[in-house]
Amino acid sequence: GVGAGSAAGPLRVLVDMDGVLADFEGGEPRVELAARRGFSVREQYGRLREDLGTKVASVYESPGFFLGLDPIPGALEAMQEMIHMQDTEVFICTSPLRKYEHCIVEKYKWVEKHLGPEFVERIILTRDKTVVSADLLFDDKDTIRGAELNPSWEHVLFTCCHNRHVQLQAPRRRLLSWADDWKAILESKR
Repeated sequence: GVGAGSAAGPLRVLVDMDGVLADFEGGEPRVELAARRGFSVREQYGRLREDLGTKVASVYESPGFFLGLDPIPGALEAMQEMIHMQDTEVFICTSPLRKYEHCIVEKYKWVEKHLGPEFVERIILTRDKTVVSADLLFDDKDTIRGAELNPSWEHVLFTCCHNRHVQLQAPRRRLLSWADDWKAILESKR
């Protein structure tokens, strides 16, 4: 296929952080992963028991939460490979929590710890990913809306516990994990 990258220079790839690079669901407390539905952890726990939504939020808003997240299997290797691919620009595109006190600094520290300083320079922090220009976005959120109704990127849904049940309408694509053929998705955009 002819991607925006073909004539206009390098292929630009955006990779979300939570649920794609960092295992947001790895900590306690947890809804059985097979039962997770929908993007908002807080919302689903809150439906189980009223106080749980607030408890969960207090966990992920607390100091050390983001820094302590484990990498998703294969994510670090894929990112290191991607950054060294010819004619490819890769950025980490992540949304901060509304209560951002700890989250922002810890996201930067996490990237430095797990991916190194060259990736710290490649962090894009935004509440609205639709305004960021790229060819591809790998993200675990099934619907991404914002100011731009027709973002320049193709959204590839990164499979994780809360979106497994989502039925994608063609031509939408999914990456099952980092063991799946992400390189073929990049190549299809060149």
